[in-house]
Amino acid sequence: MHPLPSQCPICGGEVVVTRINCQNCNTSIEGRFSSRTFSQLTPKQMDFVETFVRLEGKITRMEKELNLSYPTIRKLLHDVIRALGYEPGGEEELAELSEEERQQILNDLDSGNISLEDALKKLKEKES
Repeated sequence: MHPLPSQCPICGGEVVVTRINCQNCNTSIEGRFSSRTFSQLTPKQMDFVETFVRLEGKITRMEKELNLSYPTIRKLLHDVIRALGYEPGGEEELAELSEEERQQILNDLDSGNISLEDALKKLKEKES
């Protein structure tokens, strides 16, 4: 079975489901039916959502699985949120620490330049 397209392959317009059919008894019903929310996602976005759910929404695990950076994972997640018709949290959330900044904090902690409390504070400041 083919996935339900969300756009017309000819003009790119929105498609509407007008007929459903039971595979068991072959009953057909015609009308205008709303499609599932996830049918609006591209195949790549659906793969991303499946990975997200399988990894329990843990972005750090997704970084490893997909070999992508944290900001890239967040961007893909925001793309999916928008495709579903929602707006992700404010753009101020995108001010997370870069991998280099996180590593520097951990290096400073490891070398004794900062305390555990200071490291946690620095890591949390950018996340909130």
